[in-house]
Amino acid sequence: MYKRERKYFTPLAIIALVASFLMGAITFFFVEKKVPVSADRILEMVKAEFKKEGPIEGSWIEMTKVPWEKYNYQTKVYYGGISRFEEGKITQYEFIADAYTGSVMDIYKV
Repeated sequence: MYKRERKYFTPLAIIALVASFLMGAITFFFVEKKVPVSADRILEMVKAEFKKEGPIEGSWIEMTKVPWEKYNYQTKVYYGGISRFEEGKITQYEFIADAYTGSVMDIYKV
């Protein structure tokens, strides 16, 4: 009786092992796929950081992703801007944000 159960165990174990490997590989490729962050979400994150230092007057972001390269890093980015009062006059800042991670790549005063 014991040998009969063992006879079925080995092929089932191999099938289970192969199936779990294939499921893991498929999951890995779906997770690794780059999914862009929406431009509105990135603008809200940048505005939240600026509001920590004071009120803002206006903001904008381009809704299209643009290819961008710096040194050896290539990605797609969104361009945007924030304006606010500083020392009695409106100061404008522009930023470049990674379209896939949402991180700000560069920010500068105009």
